[in-house]
Formats: sequence, C-alpha cells, structure tokens
Amino acid sequence: MRTGPARRALAAGLVSLVAVAVTGCGVQPSDVIVAGAPPSGRVAPATTLTLYLVKDGRLGAVTRPRPGGLPLFETDTLALLAAGPTAGERAHGFSSDVPSGAGPFSLTAKPAGRLVVTLSTPPGELSALALGQIVCTAAATAPEGPVQVTVVGAGQSVGPRSCPA
Repeated sequence: MRTGPARRALAAGLVSLVAVAVTGCGVQPSDVIVAGAPPSGRVAPATTLTLYLVKDGRLGAVTRPRPGGLPLFETDTLALLAAGPTAGERAHGFSSDVPSGAGPFSLTAKPAGRLVVTLSTPPGELSALALGQIVCTAAATAPEGPVQVTVVGAGQSVGPRSCPA
C-alpha cells in the first residue's frame, strides 16, 4: 500500500484550503471611517390614527389617514369619536355610541402607563360601548404600549380600565 503519496496529497489540499480561508474574500482592513453626527431632529408623525367604533354591538378598530397629513393632538382623535363615523365607515356598518356632546375632551398622561380622559359628560351616563370606545381610542394614542385609562367628568370617575378590544 502506498499511503505516503495519498497523505502528501491530502496535506497539500489542506494547506491550500487553509490558505484560501486565511486570505478571505479580499477585504482589506481599514482605519476608522468618520461618518459625522448621528441623525437628529423630530421623528415624522404617524400618517394614520386609530379610532374604536362600534360594529354589530362590538368595538372595532378603524384606521384613518390623518387629516391633511397634519399631526393631531390626542384630544383631537377623541373628538373624532363624538363626530361619528365617516360615510365610508357607516357604509361598512360602523357607528359610535359616544354622544356628540361628550366633548370637549382633555387627555392627561400620568406616570406608569396611566391616562386620564376628561370629558364634559358624566362618564356614568355613557353606555359601556361608549366608555370602551373612549378607553381604547385613548390607549391607542399611547406609544408605550398597554395603559390604564380613567374617564372623568362632571364629578364622576370610571376606571382605571384597559382596552377590552
């Protein structure tokens, strides 16, 4: 048996393989490349907003483009609930239980994922669906994730509640 030539051929093949692996794909090392300052400035506002309307007796999320692409305050989003669904949303069976006189709204962010929505209507006089619409729509404005929402107005308070939808 001739194992010597086979071993030499195998050794030569391994040396060639290691040489190819060491040289890599031809990328050469370089010095640090200075790229300038990191990005700064305001983050572009979202181009859509989420409202919770009623369909078939249940809450449903509806996404709308922001009017004119302009940023809206959270209270503007809540006021859209009292304005009711658009013609297209009504055509798809959506309605709103939030009465038109519930506004004006104010929204206050509290620490630790809590929001307080203040309205001119006593929250105890609103239907469960109207409260759910307000709670879920307010919660959808919070970028930090799940929040607890308390609804207050005319000396009454309901909550804190999470969005049931």
